[in-house]
Formats: sequence, structure tokens, C-alpha cells
Amino acid sequence: MRGPALLAVAAALTLAVGGCGGAPEPTSVAPSVTDSDAATSPASTPVKPATTTDPASCGEFSCEQQDRFAATRRYLADVPGYVGLVVIDRQTGAEWRTDEADRRIWAGSTPKLAFAVALRELDRSGQLSLDATATTQIAAMLSVSDNNAAEKLWNRYAKAAALMKRFRDVYGMTTATYVSGFPSRWGFVKCSASDLAHLMSYILEKAAPADRDYFVHAMRTVGSVQHWGVWGAGKAWQPGVKDGWSIESDDGQDHWITATVGFAGPDERYIVAGMYHQLPGGDSIRRGVQVLTDAVALIFGAPTPAPIVVPPDY
Repeated sequence: MRGPALLAVAAALTLAVGGCGGAPEPTSVAPSVTDSDAATSPASTPVKPATTTDPASCGEFSCEQQDRFAATRRYLADVPGYVGLVVIDRQTGAEWRTDEADRRIWAGSTPKLAFAVALRELDRSGQLSLDATATTQIAAMLSVSDNNAAEKLWNRYAKAAALMKRFRDVYGMTTATYVSGFPSRWGFVKCSASDLAHLMSYILEKAAPADRDYFVHAMRTVGSVQHWGVWGAGKAWQPGVKDGWSIESDDGQDHWITATVGFAGPDERYIVAGMYHQLPGGDSIRRGVQVLTDAVALIFGAPTPAPIVVPPDY
């Protein structure tokens, strides 16, 4: 849910579900599973072999990786709606992005990650005090994207204007905003895949070591409801993820959004962020989850269709 403390008019304006609002995400009810983590993966989507053996001609990424990016673009060309993707190699500084990487899309529950970072940092600086209850709620917010926990933390600690300024000025989420006409809360935010990538970069490269370690562990051990998106890189890449999903409204039309942000590779080498704005009509959470997971799987050379866990469809 978006929370009992929110204005009733907000509920009438938008139907929010899963990772962004509506009914609370379950902490104990098992989500529906499309393919279990232990299932045998289907055959890989073919990737066109590299056209050159000269690494210098392939740019900042290897020729093999450029072929994977090309396969991802071909896959997304047939996907209706808007998909923003960003991949950053933290070791070399190389970056790959789709044309929609800077498109602002409803963020679902991904702002919970920025909120959790802010809470820990403000506690560290003495500007607020997190007790055992708050610590447990932060963990639930990250593990299963618990909306009730997020609402209670927001009601207790949030100063909306100051938090958004922090998201933008400190975490690099420069285009993030609360959505006009809705309450200024975590569940009513628009941002871009680039913004989410900048947030992940901040956590891995600028946060205090104890906070960095906390979030890396939390994102690598999320509950099964978030086993999709960046999780699609595959177990060998040791991914960590924070996902978001919801039904939102633009131009008076309801549609699904899915979003994912995280990392993959040794020492969290690759930052990955993706957002998918589905077109109204005929779409579903299952499609949104599959598209982002398959895109990540293609990027990392994993089989597609990738195994996914589909969050409950409220």
C-alpha cells in the first residue's frame, strides 16, 4: 500500500501495487514462481559472433561484450513501451546505455534504497537516531520491499523536501522528483535509469565502508520476491538488487512499470540499472519482470528466457 497516512485522494488518483504502493508486499506469503531458481534454464538466445578480432576496434568494452549489447538492443527493439538501461564498468569507467536511459519513469520501490542510505547516514551523523525497530524495518524494506516498513519509517523520520534534495545533490539522482499532484513520499517518485545508476555508484564508491558493506550484503541476499531484474545476470555473477513494480497513471491512463538497480561481478564491478514503462492495455507485471530480466541476462551472457519470480499481482 502507499500507507494509511497518505491522503485518500491519492488512492483515487492512482492504483499502486507491489513495490510501489497499493497492498503491502508480503513478508511471508510466497510469490508466484514462473521458473524456480533451481529450474533448468532454456536455451540461450543466440548472440551474433564478433565481427572483428581486434579489441581496439570495439571501444571501451570487449568485442564479446559489444555483441551482447547488440543482442540486447535487438531484443528491446521488439518490446513495446520505453526501456531505459545503463551498465557501468567501475573498473574501466566504460558506460553503455539505451536511448531511454534518461527518460523519467515512475520509480516504484527503488527510492526505498535511497531512503535507506539516507537513514543510515543521518543516523551516523547524529541527525536522527535509529532504534532496533527502525533497523528491522530497513532490513525488511530492502529484503522483500516491505511497504508497511517503508511507510512507518517515512512517517517517523522523513523530511520530504530535504530527502529529495539529498537524493539529487548527494546521490546524483539529478532528475528525480516527487510526482506533481501526489503526496511527497517515497512511492510517488519519478526518475531515470541514469539516476538509479548514480545512486548505486554512490553506495559502492562514496558511502562509508560500513554502509557499503551493509547494502552489498542486503542486496545480495534479497527475498525471492526480488529475484528478477539485475538478478538475471545469474548466480555466477553474484548480483545484488533492489526492484520496484507498480501500476501508475500518465496522461490519465494506467500502466505497469518495473524497475531494477544493482550490481554484478567480482567486487561489484558492474553497476546495472533498468526501468520499463509499459504501454497501457494488454500489459502485465509478468511481462515487465521478464523484459528487464531477459535484458540483463543478455548483457551478461546468461540464457533467455531467464528464470524469474513474479511478484504478487494485486
